[in-house]
Amino acid sequence: LSFFDQFSSPSLLGIPLVLISMTFPALLLPSQDNRWVTSRLSTLQLWAVNQITKQLMMPLDKKGHKWALILTSLMVFLLLINLLGLLPYTFTPTTQLSMSLALAFPLWLATLLTGLRNQPSTTLGHLLPEGTPTLLIPALILIETTSLLIRPIALGVRLTANLTAGHLLIQLISTATISLMTTMPVVSLLTFMILFLLTILEVAVAMIQAYVFVLLLSLYLQENI
Repeated sequence: LSFFDQFSSPSLLGIPLVLISMTFPALLLPSQDNRWVTSRLSTLQLWAVNQITKQLMMPLDKKGHKWALILTSLMVFLLLINLLGLLPYTFTPTTQLSMSLALAFPLWLATLLTGLRNQPSTTLGHLLPEGTPTLLIPALILIETTSLLIRPIALGVRLTANLTAGHLLIQLISTATISLMTTMPVVSLLTFMILFLLTILEVAVAMIQAYVFVLLLSLYLQENI
């Protein structure tokens, strides 16, 4: 099998299973009940969601707090998908560039349209810094417009590239560990220790990339409100 087969969308009887892998994390969330807190797990989940919301809303003005639900939901969604993708025999939808861009582009466009609707002059003013020499104005507008349009691509590619690289490294080192087990057990033990440390690193990367994705969206929102 190719190392990249793990990134192909799984299917059963011709039916794509990517939707199941995207909705499965919802089963880990507490179900609706008459009480706010039903167990220690629900208490931990409520505390985590509260901390995530507080962290994301901190750099935003009060106008941006309307986005709290969608940003927190996106953060929890990405966090669960990235972490569950590290389990054996699972599929990570965020390793698909189409999935990451489908999340990045509409939300980036929403922040841009919010700025154009509420403060069009300020939003367009970002394309040309004050005090720019006259000769540099056309080139600078072109550069700033390009950097503005490339934001959603950078968001999606960053998320996908980091997770893809991590999964490939884990597969390469685990293949080397199994191959060396019979011929060079000492070297195999060393590679297994490296694999264990890399797995811990990938857990951190999965959480950090989810946070960075949503944090950058919140910063783009702050620029436009």
